[in-house]
Amino acid sequence: MTLTPAQLAATLEATNLRLDATAAEIQALCTEAAAHAYACVMIYPTSVPLAARVLAGTGVHIGTVIGFPSGRFTTAAKAAEIDAMAAAGAHEVDLVMNYAALREGETAVVATELLALTRRGHGHGQLVKVITENCYLTEAQQLTALELCETAGVDFIKTSTGFGSGGAKVEHIALWARHRRTAIKIKAAGGIKTLRDALALLQAGAARLGTSNAAALLAELQNKTVAGGADTGAY
Repeated sequence: MTLTPAQLAATLEATNLRLDATAAEIQALCTEAAAHAYACVMIYPTSVPLAARVLAGTGVHIGTVIGFPSGRFTTAAKAAEIDAMAAAGAHEVDLVMNYAALREGETAVVATELLALTRRGHGHGQLVKVITENCYLTEAQQLTALELCETAGVDFIKTSTGFGSGGAKVEHIALWARHRRTAIKIKAAGGIKTLRDALALLQAGAARLGTSNAAALLAELQNKTVAGGADTGAY
């Protein structure tokens, strides 16, 4: 797979969801994102107003998390978060599916919530991404999650919060890419440490990569390009 640094940067969601993240670190993340034209920064809700000030006029989207990280919040609470984040300046919301309900076979509960929350986000002009936490789902459940997200009109389906027992896996991305019936896009997140990881996930069908290592991934690609000409991305 061949990517220019600019093309890779356009897939990256620079993420800081550390529990001890400081305002200075969020500001630095936003400055980095603007310098490299990342797709998005992904931060906690209370950091959105700061990001809105730093990123104003840059074209970099601000993303935040909803019902994070467990998904075990009421639909009303998640909807209120979406409303508040729209007012604060978030362009994208990554909401955690009630995957506990999915695992119990309560697909109607999940479907109803996804439809309501997707409509809520779209009503604010936001991109809606749904986190399924695949490390806790069987293959059949992952496919059910995909079907529910497509039916609800979700923009992206996303593998992981980064707080579960596992992160993004190539086989999960490929499974969704083979079975999707709509234009839904796929976001890989969790444990993306190297350029090799990133390229493998993109090759499998991911359109976005959520990572706390965005600068390192971009630097690795730039160094390979400078040292050896156009990078083939072979792996």
